[in-house]
Amino acid sequence: MAPVTTTGERMHALVERLYPLCRSITGDGVRATLEIVDEYVPLQVHEVPTGTQVLDWTVPQEWNIRDAYIADASGHRVVDFAASSLHVLGYSVPVSATMPLAELRAHLHTLPDHPSWVPYRTSYYRPEWGFCLAQETLDALPDGEYEVRVDSTLADGHLTYAEHVVPGQVPDEVIVSCHVCHPSLANDNLAGIAVATFLARALAERTPYYTYRFIFAPGTIGAITWLARNRERVDRVKHGLVLACAGDRGHLTYKRSRRGDAEIDRVMRHVLRTSERPHDVIEFTPYGYDERQYCSPGFDLGVGSLSRTPYAGYPEYHTSADDPGFVSPEAMEDTLAVCREAFAVLDRNRRYVNLSPYGEPQLGRRGLYDALGGRSDTQQAQMAMLWVLSLSDGEHGLLDVAERSGLPFDTVAAAADALRDAGLIKA
Repeated sequence: MAPVTTTGERMHALVERLYPLCRSITGDGVRATLEIVDEYVPLQVHEVPTGTQVLDWTVPQEWNIRDAYIADASGHRVVDFAASSLHVLGYSVPVSATMPLAELRAHLHTLPDHPSWVPYRTSYYRPEWGFCLAQETLDALPDGEYEVRVDSTLADGHLTYAEHVVPGQVPDEVIVSCHVCHPSLANDNLAGIAVATFLARALAERTPYYTYRFIFAPGTIGAITWLARNRERVDRVKHGLVLACAGDRGHLTYKRSRRGDAEIDRVMRHVLRTSERPHDVIEFTPYGYDERQYCSPGFDLGVGSLSRTPYAGYPEYHTSADDPGFVSPEAMEDTLAVCREAFAVLDRNRRYVNLSPYGEPQLGRRGLYDALGGRSDTQQAQMAMLWVLSLSDGEHGLLDVAERSGLPFDTVAAAADALRDAGLIKA
């Protein structure tokens, strides 16, 4: 086996390690997932008891499963949970019975259009049991009696989620959220978990301006639980990003926040456009991932969503074809790079006030022009200083300067640093 060397390969190795675990919105699979992530970044794990009221929802009973199968008359397992956690309808109630195939069919789920794939199906909030299998497997089953066994428990327990915080220079927060409830699905959302984990590690290598809070929670009910438990301090959240479907080979897609013009929306649009990566920026819809919870009207947080191919936009979505081979190290590394670039802009997007606003200050006397001598981008850097001085009115940020001037954000930020150090502007 070739050694793992690149960050993308390390993220893909994490996806492969997490892939076999049976996850759901509660249960030991989520805990096992978080234990592995904790090896990469330290997590604070929260357990919320069954029956806890969380906004308009209630934490459900905890589901765990040990085994499940359909066996023919000879005892051969024709469908086996041990082969893939997708084979069981998520949150299946326990069952132990023998029945004819005609009766069993009502509890079987397939994908006739993709006969070799196994679908992912759940029944979180309605007592039900069932199995998912390939259509070609079902077609090969002869009539007869089958033993059906789901060795699961639904009992009072807990909903589990975790947080990792990268301290910043200020207590204002950026949240990065990903869902940890799906079983063996690599793109949705093990790739999101891997990118979030390695993004946290990258941010910890420096001292960011904002405090970054990473939320690893089950989809929908997990984000709602986090919001309910943080209602009194959610005003600290200034920006946010939901990561999902982060590893397929499609180009990047950014979904705006409900506001549509939140700072994170502008930053992501700027980074994607100036990077010249193929990409799409799409409008908010109240469907998809947990951005819809963070953006709900009562909270109205500036949270967008970053993915590659969007929610339900690829045939492999919610099927066994979304396996580790479907995601690539290069795609995950590209997603991670865009996140890092965007947060670097977000961290440096200050508003400044010109301390010498009456006429243009003499930059040469302060050595600012001389300091740029010999640089290939000297003229561009000089223009950046003039633009920063012109728009340092306490109302425009550096991103405004970059967009209005057409200059690279890094050049604008470097100019602002030089002007600040010379005492000509202040934040």
